[in-house]
Amino acid sequence: MPHAALLEALRDAQHLFILTGAGTSAESNLPTFRDPGPHRGLWDNHRPEDLASPDAFADHPARVQSWYAHRRRAALAAQPNPAHHAIAQLAERVPTLTLVTQNVDGLHQRAGSKDVLELHGSLHRWHCPNTGEPVDDATLNAHLPQTPDNPPLRSPSGTGYVRPGVVWFGEGLPTDVLAEAEAKARTADVALSIGTSALVYPAAALPLLAKHAGAFTAEINPQPSAIAHQLDATITKPAGVALPALLDLLR
Repeated sequence: MPHAALLEALRDAQHLFILTGAGTSAESNLPTFRDPGPHRGLWDNHRPEDLASPDAFADHPARVQSWYAHRRRAALAAQPNPAHHAIAQLAERVPTLTLVTQNVDGLHQRAGSKDVLELHGSLHRWHCPNTGEPVDDATLNAHLPQTPDNPPLRSPSGTGYVRPGVVWFGEGLPTDVLAEAEAKARTADVALSIGTSALVYPAAALPLLAKHAGAFTAEINPQPSAIAHQLDATITKPAGVALPALLDLLR
């Protein structure tokens, strides 16, 4: 059963802050960043770091594009799970809900969550790195390389190869999104960290910012994260199990 103090805090919450990580999407059978799934063999000789950096893109644009094309297809094929739906429903039970995610798959939005702050960007927004020119879905579907041996996709204007709108190694988080997430964390009265190991900063610091500002903080994760001992409550269950149960008790 969820922590009694967490239930009480949620019933009184005026501003609920939620941070989600890869574990939330893993419950939709969506491969994580470091496990591209059934087609792993195409990239067996490459570390994720070799596929997610400006240097890797400059050296081998088709390889990087094809890996992200695979990840994009996997995200589109996946379905939001009970955790995604429960978070969207929680927004109906509190005056204000801020949802910040480290995930790039768009599953929160497909479950009905609005105004999601995407710290690491999105697999579904591609652009020309030289001009910022966006690329539409029809072009991506038709022309993104399926393997590293296919030719890379250029931007419509031809000024460069298109890239996914995600944060790569060596790049900073979008400053406006991070600033908004930090500001929201400091004004929340309840903060939940869901499905994240809390190893990647500055995202991992957001629940602690909320706690230091006076919020009740809790974690939902099958295994305690690196910051679990600093929070007020922990639920060691998958989010797809714990969040619907929490909703039922709140009703």
